[in-house]
Amino acid sequence: MEYTTKILYQSHICYNEGLKKANIRDLTGAATALKKSLQYDGTNVAARNLLGLVYYGRGDVAEALTEWILSKNIQPKDNIANYFIKTIKESKAELLAVNQAVKRYNRALEYCWQNAEDLALIQLKKAVQAHPGFVKAYQLMGLLYLHGEQYSLARQAIRSAYKLDTTDEITLSYMHELNQVRKTRPVSMKGKRRETVTYHVGNETIIQPVPAGQRERGGYHSIVNILLGILVGTAIMGLLVMPAISGSRQNQTNKQAVEFGDKIAEQEAQIRALKKDLEGYRANSEETENAQATAASTQSSYEIVMNIESYYRSNSMSDEAMIDELLKVNPAALGTAGRSIYEEMAGVLYPRACERLYTTSKANMQVANYDTAITNLERVVQIEEGYSDGQALLLLAQAYEGKGDTESAQAKYQRLADAYGDTQAGATAKEKLGN
Repeated sequence: MEYTTKILYQSHICYNEGLKKANIRDLTGAATALKKSLQYDGTNVAARNLLGLVYYGRGDVAEALTEWILSKNIQPKDNIANYFIKTIKESKAELLAVNQAVKRYNRALEYCWQNAEDLALIQLKKAVQAHPGFVKAYQLMGLLYLHGEQYSLARQAIRSAYKLDTTDEITLSYMHELNQVRKTRPVSMKGKRRETVTYHVGNETIIQPVPAGQRERGGYHSIVNILLGILVGTAIMGLLVMPAISGSRQNQTNKQAVEFGDKIAEQEAQIRALKKDLEGYRANSEETENAQATAASTQSSYEIVMNIESYYRSNSMSDEAMIDELLKVNPAALGTAGRSIYEEMAGVLYPRACERLYTTSKANMQVANYDTAITNLERVVQIEEGYSDGQALLLLAQAYEGKGDTESAQAKYQRLADAYGDTQAGATAKEKLGN
């Protein structure tokens, strides 16, 4: 039981680390620490509730609700997760605003794929207006402004994302890109003096900068150029008055056509976004069920390992009974320490049991006791399918064949040929199958 205490202690350490980082808006670091805490102890309700708050602080409301629902399932009573869930459900206006913000974000992504970045920015502005804590929306907005070389607006959007989460890798990479752009932008002409030419037209005094290639030319040429410009300008104005009126009407028509096209594109994007939302809801439901199953598997695996360890150390339980329990463990759900203890016990118990059962099965086969041989060999391949370079699986197929169960024998031969075809047992199986 000392091992249990160590696991719980390590989970609390990671939780405290996540709490410290959450207090300084290091939400990415907090999420990492809290996930690690839950790896050690999936039933740590405080860590799961805080992880939900971290997700909520980043604007990821669906992920936050998932964590709180899992927490509620672990501890139905006296759990602050009940308050969080109830508050969100009662705040229908806020929940609707968040839902609309997510839809607008998805719509903006659709527009980005269509290279309609202006429409995407419109959707993103509405999204952050409805849901000011939406980190992903600020990040995408900053990226679009950065791509459009609107660096001042990009900096504002990225700073908003940074205030919400100070260590998000995407935000930091965009900030780095903006800094690189600032370094490579050309130096302004501020402070550099330019030469000018002054002349009079009627009662007005006009000052005009002198082009670099004409600074040595006299004022005579400038006056001639101005007079010619006035004559040409008068002629152009006379020629363009009527075309301008016609052009204005054409522009109005074009503008209406663009507006209609935008509305059609927006409606199509809405349809795609709704389909994606439906898929997302289904995926979230499946993820919630998977997360619940993973949490239950993790808890069960830890309990089995801790219980069997005490019997293993004291040698107070039979090998068969301990193996029955260890086969229920999901090693992938265990942490480093738990995995180490599991592998230590399995490394001793499994080979010992396989050797004994395999030897007994060969003796059973010699006296045509196929049923007992099948029972023992099924146990062997359950523990280690490729035991003795596939010989156990081959013997099992032969036992089924001796019993007259041709279908099961063929299945075992096929499995042996597919998985262990490069072994002697695999070659024998292929001969049996006629390959």
